[in-house]
Amino acid sequence: MTIDEDIQACIEVLNRGGVVLYPTDTIWGIGCDATNADAVKKVYRLKRRDDTKALIVLLDSVEHLDHYVVNVPEMARELLDVAVKPLTIIYDGAFNVAPNLLGENDSLGIRIPHEEFSQRLCAEFGKPLVSTSANVSGEPGAKTFADISDEIKRSVDYVVKYRQDDTRPHSASNIIMLHSDGTFKIIR
Repeated sequence: MTIDEDIQACIEVLNRGGVVLYPTDTIWGIGCDATNADAVKKVYRLKRRDDTKALIVLLDSVEHLDHYVVNVPEMARELLDVAVKPLTIIYDGAFNVAPNLLGENDSLGIRIPHEEFSQRLCAEFGKPLVSTSANVSGEPGAKTFADISDEIKRSVDYVVKYRQDDTRPHSASNIIMLHSDGTFKIIR
């Protein structure tokens, strides 16, 4: 299967409210349409995660931040421009996503991937994509596809073929909470 076929298969599943297992710029992720509250509930159930614990989303470009965040601080654009490692920024005042993704102050963590598969999937899907580690909550995150449990693989609607044989261990992103007034807190 080619990368194009994998992306098209994911989009079909996402459009039906399904859940996919896919490679990202960090670790393998469990994802769904971030605008579909029922799909988001499926991800929480699959991970056995309390829905008060936030999930992040991926967007295809910095230009689309304004479609999902009321006031994007200029500092966010500057940080994203110079970040060497994948960076997730938690913004206040998110909108146009499923309400069950939002934290306190309508906060939402957003990352813009620079890895071919997840970047293209976000761009071609045309909506934000949930991205949470491919593990049951409380268990170690999978650094490679081989580390993902069979339970997770069986629980999703589609498993991407692309990069399954990649054995390089990947790690999670850095996380910064950035408020609209420019104050910030480094989370990870």
